Amino acid sequence: MTTGYRIPASMAQVEIVRVNSRFIAAAGFASTVADAREFINAQRKLYPDAAHHVYAFRVGYGNSVQEGMSDDGEPSGTSAPPIMAVLRGSDLGDTVIVVTRYFGGTKLGTGGLVKAYGDSAKEVLAVLPTEVKIERATYELIISYAFYGAATREIAAFEGEILSEDFAQGITLTVILPADQGDAFVATIINRSNGAVTPALKARD
Repeated sequence: MTTGYRIPASMAQVEIVRVNSRFIAAAGFASTVADAREFINAQRKLYPDAAHHVYAFRVGYGNSVQEGMSDDGEPSGTSAPPIMAVLRGSDLGDTVIVVTRYFGGTKLGTGGLVKAYGDSAKEVLAVLPTEVKIERATYELIISYAFYGAATREIAAFEGEILSEDFAQGITLTVILPADQGDAFVATIINRSNGAVTPALKARD
């Protein structure tokens, strides 16, 4: 069975107030660190007069994750780590959260800041639309005409799609399928072809 992970389907934004300070939390999709930086900069431009733009992001999922965060001038550890803790506990991948603060004139203290930023992250993720992302892998197969029928049946069995076919002395197929099916697909093709065909991994996304 093909598996994937949840990602933001669109952007979401909420606002909470704590002792006259406004906390505007925005969450969205970021498939790369550059995407996350772009999202963060967009929030800064949207609220250029705010006191702080605290952020945390997680690009990727599972064992392949890049993380980043910044307290952006708030006391160290009081703002970005609570956001990151919420993000890590959400089971989301490819997600960035920015919490913009307009200072209300009264200091919240360490505990107050931790709670305010953590609550902001929780509330924006509670309304964030999500969808499942299926990682995919692209393979190239060079096969004989005699093996074409068997190959196409196995491609379909592994939820794959043929992207291109090049018919010459042999047939070159470019195939995309769920990445978590890749190892089993390769082993099956090698077995069915008695070792004559080994699918070559070309890309993974």
